[in-house]
Parts: sequence; C-alpha cells; structure tokens
Amino acid sequence: MTTDPMAAEAFYTDVVGWASEPWTALDAGPYIIMNAGERGVGGIMKIPEVAAGMPPAWVGYIHADDADKATEALEKAGGTVHRPPSDIPEVGRFSVVSDPQGAIFMFLQPNGPNQPPVPATTPGHVGWHELYTTDWQATLDFYSSQFGWTRDESMDMGEMGIYQLFAAGGEAIGGMMNKPPQIPAPVWLFYFNVPDIEAAAERVKNGGGKVLMGPIQVPGGSWILQCRDPQGAYFALTALR
Repeated sequence: MTTDPMAAEAFYTDVVGWASEPWTALDAGPYIIMNAGERGVGGIMKIPEVAAGMPPAWVGYIHADDADKATEALEKAGGTVHRPPSDIPEVGRFSVVSDPQGAIFMFLQPNGPNQPPVPATTPGHVGWHELYTTDWQATLDFYSSQFGWTRDESMDMGEMGIYQLFAAGGEAIGGMMNKPPQIPAPVWLFYFNVPDIEAAAERVKNGGGKVLMGPIQVPGGSWILQCRDPQGAYFALTALR
C-alpha cells in the first residue's frame, strides 16, 4: 500500500525484476499485480481512504482454510480485526487483522486449488519473513497457537537481544525479535529474493530508494539488504551472494 502506485511499480520492477499486470479491484481502485515468472507474488495499490494516515507499507497474507474461523480465533486470542472477512470475486475471502502486539497482516482463503510450493530461494519470491515486535516470546506463543509455527534456533544479538527463528512444516521461514527504538511500532518485514545483492543495492539507490543496512552476510551464507523505497515503505532483499 503506497502513496504513488505507478512510481512504486517502476521501482520494484527494476529492483526485484518483477513483471507488472494491472487489475481492477472492487472498491479499492486500480491494483497492480507483481509477477515472478508466471506467478503473482504481490500487489501494489494506493492506500485506501479507510486507512488514511497509514504510512506506505508491505502487508503480508497468511493462508486460511476458513477466513471467518481464522479471524474469529485471532480475535479471541487477543488480536484485532480491522476489516472483517469479505469476498474478492474470483480470488477468495480475506480479512485485515493484527496480532496482540499490533503487527498488521491479512488472512486469505483463496478460491481454487493451492499453488505448488517453490524453493525458498526462487528469484522474485519472498525468501524470509521477519517480525519486529514488543514481546517476541508472547508473540511466538500467539502465532504458534494460531498457525502451528514452531520455535527453531535462536541467536543472541547482544544489545539488540534475542533473534528467534520460527518454522512452518519443519522448515525455518522467518525470525522475530523485540523492535529497536527507531522502529515506531510492531511490523512485518519481507525479504525479496534477487540474484545478486550488490547489483540490487545499486538499483535501489539509482531508483531513489535508500539502503538502511547492508549488504551483510548472515548465518547460513545468504546476503541481506534492508531498504526503504522512494515512497517510504520498508522492505528487504536477500541473495546467495
């Protein structure tokens, strides 16, 4: 969600290598689907009036077999419902929610069969999910109770605290930690896979974005880069070199 969808489209097609495809979405106005190969992996839209004042941000989806039941369970567990379940014709049923610490995400109950999984390092896809929160232990308990995510390895980051990995289906898919003071509120950060981290860093800067951290190599050998796009949305990139 951004203040300038067309500018964001141009920036991310260059930086990540996505191909864009316009789509008219209900009452939300024009919507741009971002494709990696033949598969849609994300979307860009103008911040809707109901979210006026919200800063530009990437907001992730968590799959739900039943969006209504998942939304109800989240609310009972202390989460907040910002938009109750509603239908997107030919796409599925979704809701907008946040966890008990305030990090926003969405549920999506898609129509039709699930798409086959792809390797975590597939170019253009999300290779890592990172949550900055106010109480990672309570947050992990919440997500574990709702989605079955399990505790994986943890790393002591010194003054920054513990970085706790979490897994789904036995595979580590992300990490969470207590947010530093410069991050104003709990938020999810998504790492997009690119072939070459140094080249991607140059594309970010040339496109008017800002590199906030990196490139640095993390345990496991991958290289990461944390950035902000020209409209102000935070994102990250990851590559094997």
